[in-house]
Amino acid sequence: MEPYHEEDSEEKVVSGRIVKKHFIAALVAGFLMLGGLAAAFGISGVAFAMPIGGIGNFHVKFNKLVGTNFLFYPKLGETGKQDKAPMVRNKIDEATVYGLHIYKDITLPGGKKVRLNITASQPVKIKGLIQDARFVNGNFQFNKLALSEHHTSDFSKEFTQSASQITITNADIVTDYLFQRMVTLNGTKIYIQNLPSK
Repeated sequence: MEPYHEEDSEEKVVSGRIVKKHFIAALVAGFLMLGGLAAAFGISGVAFAMPIGGIGNFHVKFNKLVGTNFLFYPKLGETGKQDKAPMVRNKIDEATVYGLHIYKDITLPGGKKVRLNITASQPVKIKGLIQDARFVNGNFQFNKLALSEHHTSDFSKEFTQSASQITITNADIVTDYLFQRMVTLNGTKIYIQNLPSK
């Protein structure tokens, strides 16, 4: 058995603190950037080419969405834990979303869990919406719905569903990628909520 050295013990403690400090610094920097984004929305209410992805799955909930030129097809996509996971891609040319709530649960060092929430009290206007989802729950209404199947080796093109207009109510979507060519967010609120430990 090797003799105990006090210097080794101190190195381990200091090393652990450095990792935690870096994580907290990165987390705070991320929240500050998010706050800056919210401030920009407060001034103009508009953001261009806004992607959200690469942070693992997050939830998108809303009371109602009305969109035009809807397209739906299967795909393989990257998640926070997998390089290729089965999911579906939804594309909508223009959409208005009522009661939007986006949230992401984060586990901090030490096991504490928090939820980062983004809500919009006013209708959200979106152009060029692309969303990759692994779970979609809600009530759907389509105008001019078309389902088509194609003979191809590319599974993402084998089946498509399209509609001239889509209305979704009481939706809960688990997504790993969200892109809006242009989004108008008025009445935006960003806040952090402590979650109970299990």
